[in-house]
Parts: sequence; C-alpha cells; structure tokens
Amino acid sequence: MRLIVVGFGVVGQSFAKLLLSRSADLYSIYGVKPRVVACVDSKGSSVSSAGLDLQRLLDVKKSKDTIGEYDKRSSHLDSTHIIENVDAEVLLELTPTNLNDGEPGTSHIISAMRSGKHVITVNKGPLALAFPSLLELANYNGVMLRFSGTVGGGTPILEFAKRCLKGDRIISFRGILNGTTNYILSKMEEDLTFESALDDARQKGYAEAAPSLDIDGYDAAAKLVIMANWIMNMKVTMKDVNRVGIRKIKLSDIQRAHKRGNAIKLIAMCDNKCLIVKPTEVSKTDPLYVNGTLNALTFSSEHSGQHTIIGRGAGGMETASAVLRDLIEIKDATFEHR
Repeated sequence: MRLIVVGFGVVGQSFAKLLLSRSADLYSIYGVKPRVVACVDSKGSSVSSAGLDLQRLLDVKKSKDTIGEYDKRSSHLDSTHIIENVDAEVLLELTPTNLNDGEPGTSHIISAMRSGKHVITVNKGPLALAFPSLLELANYNGVMLRFSGTVGGGTPILEFAKRCLKGDRIISFRGILNGTTNYILSKMEEDLTFESALDDARQKGYAEAAPSLDIDGYDAAAKLVIMANWIMNMKVTMKDVNRVGIRKIKLSDIQRAHKRGNAIKLIAMCDNKCLIVKPTEVSKTDPLYVNGTLNALTFSSEHSGQHTIIGRGAGGMETASAVLRDLIEIKDATFEHR
C-alpha cells in the first residue's frame, strides 16, 4: 500500500518508527507492506514513487528540522498538489488539531477523498466541525475515512463500541476523554491548587503552554462529537455540545467531594439527545474513577448492561498504533471487495 503522510510531528515520526520496527511481521501476519511515497511537514516535502527511506526521513527531520532537505527536487511541492497528483492508496492526515476552522486538515481530507484515496486522520478538528459532511463525501467517493487515533490514543474506544457491542444498541455513554484534565484533577486530590496542578502538568509535558484546549473542555467536546456521530449515528458538531471546563474548580470543591467519598472528574456524556462536557462528581467506587492521564469510558447498552474501557489516552507511539490499526482495516476491507 502506497501512503502519503502529511504532518511529520510526534505522531508521524512515531508511525515511521513503528513501520521500521514491524515491517517483517506486518507482512507475514497481516499481508500489509506499507510504502511511504510522499511526506510533507510544515517546511517542506519529499516524494519518491519507489518509496522514501524511513530511517533517512527520520534522520533528516532530526538534523535539519524539515523533511524538505531529504530531496531538494520535491521540497517545493505543496501538500494539496501532492495529495491530488501523487499515486497512492491512502492519505495519513497527521497535522495538528485546529478547532477554529479545521484547516489545513479539512482541505487535505477533501482533496484526498475527491482523488479516490482512503483517509486515516488523527486530527480532531475536521471531524469535530464537519463529521457528517466528510462521511457523506467518503461514501460518495467510495473511500474509507478512519480516525481511531482521534479518541483514546492507542486505546481502541471507537472499535470497542462499534465492533465488540455489535448486535446490541448503545443507549448512552459517559467518561473521561482528556488525560490532561484528569491529571490536574488527580493532583488536586493531593491538595494542590488548580494553578499548582496545572504548572505540574506543564512541567511533565501533559499540558501545553496555552492549555485552553484541554482545561476549557474543547478537546473532550471534540472527541465527544466524533463518538456521538460514529457510535450513535447522530449528526452533530462542536456547537451542539454544552461545554464547561475545569478552570473554576477550587481545592475546596475537591475536598468537599472527597468527604462524600467522591472525586471531581471532567466527564463527557451522550444519551442520544444531549451532549455535555462538565466537571462532575464521581464515586470512588465507580469504574470511571481513574487517576493520572488515563481515559475511561462506560457504555450503557440495551441488553448487555454496562461496559467500561480504560487506557492511556495520548502519546505518539500509542496514537501511531491506532493509525496502523486503521491501515490494516482499510487493507482488509479493500482486499475483500476485490
């Protein structure tokens, strides 16, 4: 399978490392032999129909800070031109999330689908803002749009709901979808103030310098929208979420909850009608009571009751493993239809 990789940050580089370490068993177990024929980062690009040398790509990125230095002949080509004109089966759209207008990810995804390419993305922006129309475009063009890495990182939350609960009907779900806020709230249980816990999260690399995406609930809301559309077949976007972040949570709030045997968590909820993200008291006996950067989600289904899945929600290699999972699924599906 020929791949175009757009975005070569933490996830893109982790994916390249994953392919290098697993190339032999990927072919022997899954029959997948991925070949990266084009790669684009924010400063340049590189194209080779024979396939780019992944180790050299990683070395060039590390030493020169752009893969445009890999081959000067193709370094000036922009991402849209490459997506539309380079022969490949799959686009990996791995650019950073932009929840304001979804760009440039949305344009990349649309260009790929219009040129008959399957798309794998870890970019929450396009899906949070335009999920219904992107899925419609994928169906119209007869291509697959996959996005396991947008929710739960390497934890297969979307697959669990879609596949493991087949034949049952999910009535609602609720859980922790953002590891940064969970870490901050966990630290506040250790008697740190919100500001001190946020500083600690920054020092550990869990929170950005400008952490609004996490602490104001935008990241959790984006993931909630993706899940509601994919799992519950709703047609919703970010504007449909009732969102409250954790910025106003005080240490006294945490302590009062503790006296009741509870903890405060940023919970995302969907019950087939309402989409809510807000700080909520959770019993310490609830399966959703997890600490640190863990994510946890409980699905309530019509016949088989409640099921909770817990796992790490972020990390380059974890998210790259979700991309690989999607790639294997696309390969299996396209092979079946031949």
